[in-house]
Amino acid sequence: MQLNHDTRCALDQAVGLLNTVADGDRGDSLASVADLAEFVERHSLSDVGPLTAEDLEAVRTVRERFAQVFEAEDARSAARLINALVAEAGTTPQLTDHDGYDWHVHYFAPGSSVAQHLAADGGMALAFVLVSGERDRLRRCSAPDCRRAFVDLSRNRSRRYCDSRTCGNRLHVAAYRARQRGSAGATARS
Repeated sequence: MQLNHDTRCALDQAVGLLNTVADGDRGDSLASVADLAEFVERHSLSDVGPLTAEDLEAVRTVRERFAQVFEAEDARSAARLINALVAEAGTTPQLTDHDGYDWHVHYFAPGSSVAQHLAADGGMALAFVLVSGERDRLRRCSAPDCRRAFVDLSRNRSRRYCDSRTCGNRLHVAAYRARQRGSAGATARS
């Protein structure tokens, strides 16, 4: 799947936002305005002014809406959710070059809130994935104790885990140990 730099960044931001939600023993990493400021910094969101508690609540609402897109039953349902998200964000495509980046498109209007910024750019990136017939690449980790979101950009659409070094490796090691225990038990019974 070919994605331009801007779309990839917007997808990374959307997935990053989804993965701030509490999961298992991991608490919500978007619990305060300071957490939101850290998220904005980590994801290099541009044109974001001072953040408030209202921004935090609005971004948490966008996070829930992105989750609904990832969990939509079919493309039509996902499209309906994306259309509403983008429309409510007041999408205003504009060419811009800033911070050393060449010309690219921002979908949020100048002066937009951080939630509108995320909804517009993330919503459009999700729309591009849907339009390209690749909605099945929007996934949740297959590890039973992890529900982190990711976009499967592998050539053959085979990625199953949010991170192969953690979730994938942990499950492979557990399966290997279970097989070892099984063969050790079979040898002991012989």
